[in-house]
Amino acid sequence: MSTDTASVELVGEETAENVARAALLAALTGAFAYVSFPNPLSPAPVSLQVLGVFLAGLLLGPLWGGVSMALYLAAGAVGAPVFAGGSAGLAVLWIQPTSGYLWSYPVAAFVVGAIAHGGLRLRESVPRSVPRLVGAMVVGTAIIYAVGVVVMAFVLDMTLRAAFLAGAAAFIPAEAFKIAAAVGVVRSDQIVAE
Repeated sequence: MSTDTASVELVGEETAENVARAALLAALTGAFAYVSFPNPLSPAPVSLQVLGVFLAGLLLGPLWGGVSMALYLAAGAVGAPVFAGGSAGLAVLWIQPTSGYLWSYPVAAFVVGAIAHGGLRLRESVPRSVPRLVGAMVVGTAIIYAVGVVVMAFVLDMTLRAAFLAGAAAFIPAEAFKIAAAVGVVRSDQIVAE
């Protein structure tokens, strides 16, 4: 072998940085799952996981935000205790009252990112328009609720109305808090997506 051989870059620097950011947001979402408490009006607990979904879409954009939440689901599926209350495993993702919420996270992060960034590409900095940010997260919340409520109704043999009341309406105040927190994080001067 020659000493003049050039190094081969298998993965570009930008891709490596995006994978690292996606893993970081997946880990943050797992940490948020530990902030969980029972909701007396629902079989699903209140947790901060959805805040992680919002931040993934807003800070990483649609593609890498969705990848981040897919990494989150994969970590939990293989046994990392990253779901609400420190739960883990395939059983949590397979036909449980809350599994629909979890499966919706990659799609919701993708859509939040696409709306906030005005397309499929990540902007240099996160858009700071409050109506755009709130609108993106409201649509993301609707996706999470739609999938979560349908799965909850199926698993618990509930009507869609009863599942909506227990699986969506019972969480609206908590979601408003998470949206406000995400807006605060994104609009702070210290955090800028690169």
